[in-house]
Amino acid sequence: MAITAGGSLNSVAAPQQQTLASNYLDFTNGTNDWAQQYLPDLMEKEAEVFGPRTISGFLSQVGAEESMTSDQVVWSEQSRLHLSYKGKVVVAGDTNGTFEIEKDIDGNALTTTHGVRTNDIVLIASAGIVTKCLVVETPASAVISVEPYDKADLTGHATGSEASTLLVIGSEYGKGQSYTDETGTWKSDTRGANTPTFKSFSNKPIIMKDYYEISGSDVSQVGWVEVTGEEGQNGYLWYLKAEGDTRARFTDYLEMTMLEAEKTAAASIIGFGDNGQIRGAADAGLNGAGTEGLFAAIESRGNITSGVTGVNAATDLAEFDAILAEFDNQGAIEENMMFVNRATSLAMDDMLASMNSYGAGGTSYGVFDNEEDMALNLGFSGFRRGSYDFYKSDMRYLNDKATRGGINAAATSAAIRGVIIPAGVSTVYDQSLGKNLKRPFLHVRYRSSQTDNRKMKTWVTGAVGATTSALDAMQVHYLSERCLVTQGANNFMLMK
Repeated sequence: MAITAGGSLNSVAAPQQQTLASNYLDFTNGTNDWAQQYLPDLMEKEAEVFGPRTISGFLSQVGAEESMTSDQVVWSEQSRLHLSYKGKVVVAGDTNGTFEIEKDIDGNALTTTHGVRTNDIVLIASAGIVTKCLVVETPASAVISVEPYDKADLTGHATGSEASTLLVIGSEYGKGQSYTDETGTWKSDTRGANTPTFKSFSNKPIIMKDYYEISGSDVSQVGWVEVTGEEGQNGYLWYLKAEGDTRARFTDYLEMTMLEAEKTAAASIIGFGDNGQIRGAADAGLNGAGTEGLFAAIESRGNITSGVTGVNAATDLAEFDAILAEFDNQGAIEENMMFVNRATSLAMDDMLASMNSYGAGGTSYGVFDNEEDMALNLGFSGFRRGSYDFYKSDMRYLNDKATRGGINAAATSAAIRGVIIPAGVSTVYDQSLGKNLKRPFLHVRYRSSQTDNRKMKTWVTGAVGATTSALDAMQVHYLSERCLVTQGANNFMLMK
């Protein structure tokens, strides 16, 4: 079955106020003759054919907003508590088998910065074998020497790169054994005390601007169509409609940018000079273009699922079990919110409906809380699997043809179907304030001081109303300077 979309829709805002045929009602029937006997019946109310057109509101549901005074925001995220590494068995040996540590459990490359020490008890796992060992030597390198407890050597363990996993589970010392040798000298093969490590991340705000302009003469023009809009404007003065639409569009820009923005990469030549003008060379400093949006943060530091079929994510329970397994590897946050497009939402509904034993042969009234004489509810707002709760909501931004929905249709292989966001707050160290703070995983930081708040500035200039210049027009300006902070991106999941 094919569906043909409606056409002749006035869906693109003009950059300038112009007198065009599409701007006014035409009573002439294609001629310039107004001498017709009967005037048409004028419907004054503007038809709202696109429903609610704005997409803003997503970030307000899952995050918070907070002011900042600097050109960037820097935060630190804690490391894992337990010591676990990937590597390979170098020498199986019947004495002092050796294990080379290559990366931490998250795949970050290591050399000698591991935390394994002499007398540690470790588990080495690979190729279906788990061996419990005692660390007997940790020289100043990534290669440590171990002795198995229950066998003679490490024969059978994989020797390929990153093929084995090592986990420290404790330690064992002999009677009177110290961290020093018999002479009281610190053992050269004993590593020092382990100290907590952390990773620092940063983001920078970007300045966004827009404006609306109308001449002084046109301000007094009375329109023929009664208008309403998302910003609450209504009445018969058409320029109020245009100004309200500009404001609503700018508000959507604030949210879409926080979702989609990217930092400049090394290959990019986008940059800004000291005077703020665009130039043709990237700047590695704070003047560089771009900021890290939500999708870019998850692509860089989070998790990605492409679904079982590669078309719609989470189309069966096996895919969600894989998502749960990955969340277990990360923060294991119990409550998660899913914001998905229509196709993925319906696929989840079908998946959950198929769990009903009567789904194949008909509708089960009791299980779905449906009655014979009521409308059948085939949608699900959430479910629980294992120890995780998932709450599902449609995301208009991913559905609307004029926003991401149209982009997804044009590039299906790179389409974003949805995002899974953890609920609750995270504890991080804020280097600007110098203390630990609890914040939502997502929050917007905007520039603000005692004299100027740049969260959402708007001001009017020109000679219309309160005269501020010689310009015979009214200009309404909008400005915001903000960035998105995505903390704990390892707990997020991007559906592609």
